[in-house]
Amino acid sequence: MSQFVFKMPDLGEGTVEAEIVAWHTAPGAMVAEDQIIAEVMTDKAAVEVPAPVSGKVISITGAPGDKVAVGAPLIVFETGAPAAAPAKAPAASPGKAAGTASADAAKTEAPKTGTTPTATARAMPATAPPAVASRAIPASTPTAAAVTPAPVAPTGRIMTSPANRRRAREAGIDLASVVGSGPGGRIVREDLASAPVVPRSDVSAETSEIKVIGVRRLIAERMSEAKRNIPHFAYVEEVDVTELDALRRHLNSKSGPGEPALTYLPLVIAALIRALASFPQCNVLYDAARGVLVRHRAVHVGVATQTPDGLKVPVVRHAERLTLAALAAEIRRVTERARTNKASREELVGSTITVTSLGKLGGIASTPIINAPEVAIIGLNKAVERPVVHEGAVAIRRIMNLSSSFDHRFVDGYDAAAMIQALKELLEHPAMIFIPR
Repeated sequence: MSQFVFKMPDLGEGTVEAEIVAWHTAPGAMVAEDQIIAEVMTDKAAVEVPAPVSGKVISITGAPGDKVAVGAPLIVFETGAPAAAPAKAPAASPGKAAGTASADAAKTEAPKTGTTPTATARAMPATAPPAVASRAIPASTPTAAAVTPAPVAPTGRIMTSPANRRRAREAGIDLASVVGSGPGGRIVREDLASAPVVPRSDVSAETSEIKVIGVRRLIAERMSEAKRNIPHFAYVEEVDVTELDALRRHLNSKSGPGEPALTYLPLVIAALIRALASFPQCNVLYDAARGVLVRHRAVHVGVATQTPDGLKVPVVRHAERLTLAALAAEIRRVTERARTNKASREELVGSTITVTSLGKLGGIASTPIINAPEVAIIGLNKAVERPVVHEGAVAIRRIMNLSSSFDHRFVDGYDAAAMIQALKELLEHPAMIFIPR
């Protein structure tokens, strides 16, 4: 027997540490090579870390929310063969972060197979437990038929996914009383269905503490940084979208069976692209390290999207090149990938301006926070029918407010208002969106 110390891998792009989001194993558990053992997060992406070897877990470093330096011991395994030097680790590629042990560890601690563990970078942490290798039937089993392992009562650290911990907490279920039917006694979602609910008879049961980790921590840090460092200039304008809504409904009536209905969002983004041609100072990224404004000809639109893990901003790249139908399809594609945790890192970075919408919850006005390093964000509020004066008479019109925020260091208030007025004109006369410039 020998011990293999697996250190926090170098996840690339200057990463010096990573946050533990969740453990999928515990001391005393047996794991198979390539079985997912942990989820970690850098400032760039969430990463699933597979086991580099098969063996028994001796110890782990850190609890969810703790940060571990690159090269520091992460987990110690007991293996059945002495360690040998590994083959050279593959370099990280776009969309994936190569997880390799440090150079010192590689000489003495790598498995005999010569493989190097890799961690696949995903857009956000998974909410369901990853698939792991099935446990083998013991040699002493007196039958050739497959034997289903009996449920194992949890001992020590309870093994389950973050999503199941949340479900148990919300349902008032004590995970210590749940018998896990997954590999190694891991509690799966089905185990919670028959679990007893803890009576909430005392005051302490009415409160719970939720550690701010992972995606929520990253969102909190970025929001705080943006609000602290960017002097926001907010501007709200009322827009008559009656004609825009008539165009939208007409286009939907011409769509084929089963095709998704066109929403306001693609139309607003198409109009925004047209307006930005006259206001390029709003399609800009601020490089604070160099003190430089990077103005873009291409329009890479971030679409703020609410997901089970919090707010994400998937990107529609080169939106200026897309037809209305292609733009609507790409918005659906990237937002769905974000909601289902399938978006790659490349699909979540690189926007030059962001559009956010609360849909039917849009209210009258909002004050959106700029998605740094951008300098502008446009928010859609709810469209409602109400009486207004139109062409000298009171009429029922569909009205929607646009709520916008601009970085006042680089976009003057006059320019911000003028840009929103140009956008308003396009939305109130939607044929202008499609007239060639």
